[in-house]
Amino acid sequence: MKYALSTTIFALSASIAMAAGHSMAPSVDAMDQDVSGGTVTASSVVAPANGWLVVHRTGADMKPGPVVGYAPLKEGENSDVAAILQEDVTSGEMLMLMVHGEDGGMSTGVFEYTLGAKEDGPIRVDDALVMKVVTAN
Repeated sequence: MKYALSTTIFALSASIAMAAGHSMAPSVDAMDQDVSGGTVTASSVVAPANGWLVVHRTGADMKPGPVVGYAPLKEGENSDVAAILQEDVTSGEMLMLMVHGEDGGMSTGVFEYTLGAKEDGPIRVDDALVMKVVTAN
């Protein structure tokens, strides 16, 4: 009886830990969209800490290019995150929506990243960027 109870408690604890970890894995979910209104929106973003949803230009090489917009994120689940585009984006352009941290900069709550910098830089999970590529319509 004691062994069965211990095994049940362990299994339940492991299931809860896996569910909590799995549901909160950093992620970005977005679809191709009309950006003529000057914004791009991620339907869902999970951030491991307060940070930023950053919009990079990208191309067929799928490498992050210049930043064209960003929006703040709170730790955890964020819904309908809209970033105001700071440059014109035309139909057919590819945009990389990426989760960045709020680390290493001079000011909290101020986006300080520039391409290749460490301040407010991109987060990685298993050495992979947390991002989603969409096409502007």
